[in-house]
This record gives sequence, C-alpha cells and structure tokens, in this order.
Amino acid sequence: MTTSYKTWVKRTGKRKGYLVCGNGPEMEFGAPPDAHGRKGWFTPEDAFVAAVNTCIHMMFLWVTEKLKIDLVAYECEAEGFKKVYLDHTEEFTRVVLRPKITVRNDDGSKVRRALDITRKYSLIAASIKSDLIIEPQIIVEGSGEPA
Repeated sequence: MTTSYKTWVKRTGKRKGYLVCGNGPEMEFGAPPDAHGRKGWFTPEDAFVAAVNTCIHMMFLWVTEKLKIDLVAYECEAEGFKKVYLDHTEEFTRVVLRPKITVRNDDGSKVRRALDITRKYSLIAASIKSDLIIEPQIIVEGSGEPA
C-alpha cells in the first residue's frame, strides 16, 4: 500500500516563500538567520524538527491508547543538531526529544515500552538518517516522584 503527501511552495520574496500543505494548513516560511534569513520565520529546519516531534507525539498517543496507559499529560521539547562540513554542506546529525510524560497507575515501565513501540512505528523517525535520542521524564501522578 502506498500513500502520498503533497505540498506546494511559491517564492514570495528574497529568501522567503509560501507553503500550502495537502492537508490544509498554509503558511509563510523563510531561511533561518544563519542562512541570511530573518528571526521569526518558520524555516525548513523548524519543519524538520517539528516533523519528528509531532510524529512521535501522535504515535505515542496512539500507543498509550492501545496499551491502556492512563496518560494525564504529554509535552515535548525537541532539539535538532546541525553539522556544517568543510565543503559547506550541512546535515542534522541528531534530534533529541525530551518528553515530559505524566501518567496514573504505572511505575513507568509501560510508558518506556510505549516509547519503544512509538519509535519503531513512527513514520518520520523511520525515515530520517539522523540519530534520534529520546530522554523522557516520566512522572507518576500522586507520587510526585519521577518514575
């Protein structure tokens, strides 16, 4: 089975453009400040890190439902690390996710299992060559202690 996803972009100015996603969202984007763009623009680099973060997020929600984990809260900071080589080519070498996960009625073991399953079945995580590091903070509601 094959599914495709489409986007459309158009140049709207020097180092900036307009993006239309096949699922509906539209937005301006541009180059980041380190590539002669401006601060405050949505950038391809933001989109890459956000793609990893949002895909892991959505897959984790699905897995916690399947495992019947009593999920109270989930939030996650993601950070992509870019390397610039001598010939000025660049790549993201790793993406670090730092989810803060609050649950009830679990010692953290089911959450760790859910994270392993999430990583395995995340389309974006499976599609990138960067290292993906997940550094979870698991909180069991009521105990006040990290799991």
